[in-house]
Formats: sequence, C-alpha cells, structure tokens
Amino acid sequence: MTPSLPSSAPTAAAAVEATVHSDETLPVVVVGAGPIGLAAAAHLLERGLDPLVLEAGDEAGAAVAQWHHVRLFSPWSELIDPAAERLLKPTGWRAPDAGSYPTGTEWADQYLRPLAAALGDRVQLGARVVGVARRGRDLVVDAGRDSEPLTVHVASADGEQRIVARAVVDASGTWSRPNPLGGDGLPATGERTAAERIAYRIPNLDDEPVRARYAGKRVAVAGSGHSALTALVALAAIAEDHPSTEILWLLRRGTPGDVFGGGDADQLPARGALGLRAKAAAEAGHVRTVTGFRTAAVYREADGRLALESFDGQRLDPVDEVVVLTGFRPDLNWLSEVRLDLDPVLQAPRALAPLIDPNVHSCGTVYPHGVTELSQPEPGVYLVGMKSYGRAPTFLAMTGYEQVRSVAAALAGDREAAERVELTLPETGVCGGSGLFDEVGAEGSDAGCCGPAGPVEVTLGTRLTVGSSSS
Repeated sequence: MTPSLPSSAPTAAAAVEATVHSDETLPVVVVGAGPIGLAAAAHLLERGLDPLVLEAGDEAGAAVAQWHHVRLFSPWSELIDPAAERLLKPTGWRAPDAGSYPTGTEWADQYLRPLAAALGDRVQLGARVVGVARRGRDLVVDAGRDSEPLTVHVASADGEQRIVARAVVDASGTWSRPNPLGGDGLPATGERTAAERIAYRIPNLDDEPVRARYAGKRVAVAGSGHSALTALVALAAIAEDHPSTEILWLLRRGTPGDVFGGGDADQLPARGALGLRAKAAAEAGHVRTVTGFRTAAVYREADGRLALESFDGQRLDPVDEVVVLTGFRPDLNWLSEVRLDLDPVLQAPRALAPLIDPNVHSCGTVYPHGVTELSQPEPGVYLVGMKSYGRAPTFLAMTGYEQVRSVAAALAGDREAAERVELTLPETGVCGGSGLFDEVGAEGSDAGCCGPAGPVEVTLGTRLTVGSSSS
C-alpha cells in the first residue's frame, strides 16, 4: 500500500493554496531516495529546512537493490554522508567497518534503509514524479519565474497529486535509462525485438537460473567501463567450470588500448584489482575481443540465437546472449517545463560539464564543485548526483554528498558555506575515455574506427589506464 503524503508536508489541495509569501514554509522536494537523495534530505533537515523525498520505487535505495550482488569500489568510509551519519547516530545505528567494501545489498540494508527510517514520514515511497513546473506558468512564460513556487506532479497508486515546493533537488539518477547496444546512441535495428536475449545490467551469476542462462553459452559483452569488466570477470569464472562458455568482448574503440584500468597504481584499490582480474581472464584465454565494432543491427537466427552486424558491414557469428553495459543517460522528459542549461554533449549542467568530461577526466580528476556549477536558469531547481553527470561516467558517492551539502547550504541562505566546497577524490593517476576509441594512429594502434572489425588478441601489460563507463 502506498503511504499518503507525510503530515509535515502540505497535501496537494493545501499546497495549491499556498501563497508566494509563505514559500519559506513549503518543503524542498527531493526526487529519489537513493544515496544522494537521502543525504540531501539529511543536510536540508540539519539546516532547518523541510525535505520531502519522493521515491518511485517501493523501498529506499530501490535502484541499488537492482544491483544488490555487485560489490562497490569504494569502502564504507567513502559511502556514508556526514550529515546522514549525524542523523543516524541517535537512533542507535552503528557504522560498518570503515575499511570494508559493501555489496549493493549491504549498502542498502546497513545504511540506506536505516537512513530512510530515521527521516520517517519525510520519505514517500511509490511516488513517481511525472513533471515539474513553475506554478501557473509553462516553459515559455517569463513573468513570475522568480516569485512563484514550483509545482511537482506526482503519480502514485492513489492517483495524481500536485505538490507546491520552494525548491526541487533532482537526485533521481540515471539507472532507469541504460544506453542501448546500437553504436549511434539509438537502439540497433532488431534490438528491441530481441530483448529477451539482451541484458542491460550486470548478471547476478550467483542466482542459479541466471547462471544457467549463461553457462556453456556464447555470450557477447558490449562496453569498456567498470561494469563491463565486472561482467567479464564473472563470466570468466563460469567458463572455468563450463569450458564450452565463450565470451566475446565488443569494443567500439579501434584498439583495446588501456581498458584494464590503473591496476596497482589505482588509488581505489578495489577498482584496480578488478582491472587486474579482467586482465588475467583475458590472458587465460576466456575472453576474445572484437575492436572497432559499432553495432548497427541484431538479426535473429533460425535457432533463436542473435547475429550482430556493425555499421561497416562486419557480421559476427551468432551468440546466445548479449550483455550491454555501455553506460546510462538522464531522463529529462519530466523536466520539460522548467528552464535548464545543459551541455549539448553530456546533458549535464553546462558549468559542470567541462569538469567531468570523460575525454579529459577520470573520477579522481574531477574538480570540487557545488551549487555554483549545479544551479539552473530555473530558480530553485538543481540536478545532483549521477543525474548531474548526464552521460558522463565514473561518478563517486562522495562527490554527490558534497554536492548536496553545498545545495542545502545555499537553500538555507548560507552562501559562504555553499561556496566552500572542499573534497579530495582518489585519483587513478591516469585518464582515459570514450574520446580515444576512434583515434586513428593512437599509440600502439594502426587501426581506427574504419579498420576491419574481427576477433583480435588483447594487448596486455603495456598501457593501463582507466576507461569510461560508456564504450
């Protein structure tokens, strides 16, 4: 059963009656009860503001629950927001071992759900935000945009409600919008009709039915980031028990290059270890790599298997399953009536985009940022967390925690604290990104995007830099 709006927030009817002069009594609506959204609520509450967290799922951390089997690269010390910890401590909550690395399940069970419980009825589950606007104004109207409050349209099992808010902090993430297999950013021809054999998440191979789906099969993995490496390592472990398992790694870049990451030089040790394990799987012969392959079409064979064809006409032998791990993109549809200034390439806030461009930065070289970079032309609207990165990868939770600390300070009128953004991120010492995958004549490569695609041996042990989450 979907809970009703908390008593601390205005009901839809009462909220609509709110006047401009009572804006300070209105809630700050936070969209998404994930790590960043719940941290935002903790910071707002600590600042004396009234947060109202709207979560489309039926539990806090609903997106995290979908990758519950995956272990994070960051230790607990980097996954707990300071304001959230201060809110939790009086409840008897005990922090996990700071140096251990949780799975998604552990992050949700030991931190996110206790935090949501501490926030109480300020968190509303089963409440999907379907639109945000300036009260009584569509996108075109200039008058009143700096004086009228925002209206948040919410769909739930009880129908549709309209909540009036003083500000909206969009922490909805990008998990619901995985990038397609198609190499031009759109679904490949035939991709939708072959959906039953295509997965867009890291398979949980500890689950027996899922394991049976891939064991002894020919599997194509598309993507060059950490999620793809995680899937390759897991599938390679299956191949050790089921030697008939074949793993084909599809890279859009023209050379394997430095896809295995920083290894021992990585300041996120778990991330470096993952790259080393993926490298070992390739050396063991469990993984064959196809470079310069941008999928244009998916064909279903008579036996039900799938044949993938690239834009240059190369066609691979049929595979049983395809795992697409090519990154994510933001859902901007429900923000169509508020004025946003987004970078045309990354779909991130324009002032933030140069700081997170995967062609230049890894997660460790992102400059500290806060409300200044996140503010939009629409007063009171902020994109935070993974949503603020648009299509850029390698977002870290601690970056999001600093973002919402800054935004909450600004909403409370403490501009000095809002602009005092201090954050030290772990660097890998090397950068990579999708901008290199087509570079003709790149070091160690004599083929670019237009070279022939086909199975090649992965070059190991020479250039090890971190790749982006999008291939």
